[in-house]
Order: sequence, then structure tokens, then C-alpha cells
Amino acid sequence: MGLSSSLSIAIFLLYFTSVLAGPDKKKPDYLTQIDGLDTDYYRKTCPKAEEIISKKVKHWISKDYTLGASLLRLHFHDCAIRGCDGSVLVNTTGSERYAKASKTLRGFDVIDDIKAELEDKCPKTVSCADILTAVARDATHEIGGPYWSLKYGRKDGRKSLAEEAEGVPMGRESVTGLIQFFQSKGLTLLDLVVLSGAHTIGRCSCGSIQYRIYNYTEYGLADPSIDLKFLNFLQRKCRQASEYTELDAVTPTIFDSVYYKNLQQRMGLLSTDQMLYADSRTGPLVKALAAQHNLFYQQFGVSMKKLSKVQVLTGDEGEVRTKCFAFN
Repeated sequence: MGLSSSLSIAIFLLYFTSVLAGPDKKKPDYLTQIDGLDTDYYRKTCPKAEEIISKKVKHWISKDYTLGASLLRLHFHDCAIRGCDGSVLVNTTGSERYAKASKTLRGFDVIDDIKAELEDKCPKTVSCADILTAVARDATHEIGGPYWSLKYGRKDGRKSLAEEAEGVPMGRESVTGLIQFFQSKGLTLLDLVVLSGAHTIGRCSCGSIQYRIYNYTEYGLADPSIDLKFLNFLQRKCRQASEYTELDAVTPTIFDSVYYKNLQQRMGLLSTDQMLYADSRTGPLVKALAAQHNLFYQQFGVSMKKLSKVQVLTGDEGEVRTKCFAFN
């Protein structure tokens, strides 16, 4: 059975983008330095930085597999506000960490543990922003996702404000709102759909979706876009707001493209997930990714690399914190 023309175009677009990004090759210095970051940034000052981070991530996830998705989410929340500057890690009153949008974030202990060892081996050298970026990559790989190369040299921000963190997408936005948010970060429609695929893994608090399953309309009805069997399952599981349910109800512990197939079956957990399939701008990309797991797998790494470079601070624009939870 042939693919529709829109689906074929979407697949070509995804493939073409991936091929252009391709595997990283050694570029001339004037290209590697264009964004202030460099793959060899710690080669002389802390050559074992990536090895230390990787071992720590492996250790923590071996103790708690659910941390993989949490660390990936922590990185997104950081980059979504003020760029990838480690500001979400700051633990002071009024910081991003105290925002309502940050209430369910986890993984701070992992970052603090890694930072402590790096400070012991390479004092005042590796930024928290770089640590969090590498942790997201290693955590993704550890739970079965792709691995991608990274450039380093990010500096840690000197500001962290709770009110700004409320701007992080939380699952109730319109597709237009999501597109505009991603574009404001230099990310594309393709990045939006691909990075939403991170919901192939992890959990969501029932309190975040109760409005969809109990009171979506003024008459107390559920969101009509939810599959009825899936709705019955959610209503049984999410009687209490404090409970949790998996973002991918079919393969919740596997990093795969089933998330997109779920959207085709009207089984998107968040409203924004399901709307990606219904919207004419993003729907063809959802279909393409549902049909091509390898395409999703490859493009996820490409889009994550782009995310990791959002509004980064370099040089004297920021600092290297000695503790990730506090400014110097």
C-alpha cells in the first residue's frame, strides 16, 4: 500500500535533513568556533570529562531506570528558558526550580554528583550547562536512544527566575503556540515534531491530564479526540491527581517511534501530543515518523544537537559554577 504524497514529501524532508546533518566530521577551526563551542573544548583541561559523566549516568540509571526520561526533560526545561545555561539547576528561592512548571522535575542529585567528581578531578573547569547537555545525551543512549556528538564551552547563567520558567510548554498549548515557541529558539517545525517524540519514554502526573479525561468541556465531558478504550483506561488510573501514568501506553520503557503510532490511534496522552497528528502542518511528519523508526532515531539526535545550542553563553557571558545548585 503506497504512501500519500504528503507523507512521501515528509519522509523525503526528514531524510534530506538527516543526510545534510550527517555524521559529524572534523570541520575547519573557523567553522567549529562559529557558535563559540568546540568538540575539543575540554581536551587539555579535563580530558576525561565525558567519560566521568557517562559512567555516572550509567550508574544512576542502573539504580532507577525512570531517571533517563527525567534527565532528558530536565535538559529541555533548561534550554527552553534563557537557553542552555544551567539556570534550571539553581536552588534558591525565586529561581526556575521553584516555578510551578518545574514542580515535577527530577535528576538534580545526578547533576550534583557528577559536578562534585568533576570539581575533584578538574576544579572550576566544566560548566553545569555542559554537564546537563552531556547527561541528556548519555541518558538517552542509556535507555535505548541514539548517541550524538556534542560541542562544549557553554557557560552557566547568572540569573534564574521562576516567573520566566512558567513559559515552558506544559501540554495545553495550541500547535501554533508550540511552533512559535520553537521558532523563537531557532528550532523548526521538524524539530518540534521530532523532539516531541521524547514522550516515547517517561511518565506524566495525572493532575496534568485530568481536565482532558473528566472536564474538557463546560458540561463535564472528556476530550473527544481520545480513543474510548484509552479514555476508560486513563479514567481508572487517574482518579487521583497525585498518581502517574506513562506517556507511551504501549511501549513505555522502550525508546521507539510507537509514540507517533499512538497518535494515529488517538492515544496521545497530552493534548499537544494529539494535536500534532490532527494539525495539517505537523500531521504528515507524525505519519512519516510513525512509519520510519530509523528515521526518528537518527533525526532525534540531530534535533537534540540543535536544542543543545539554543542561546548558549560563551566566553565571559557567564560563569563556571563550582556547585550547580548555586551561583558563585
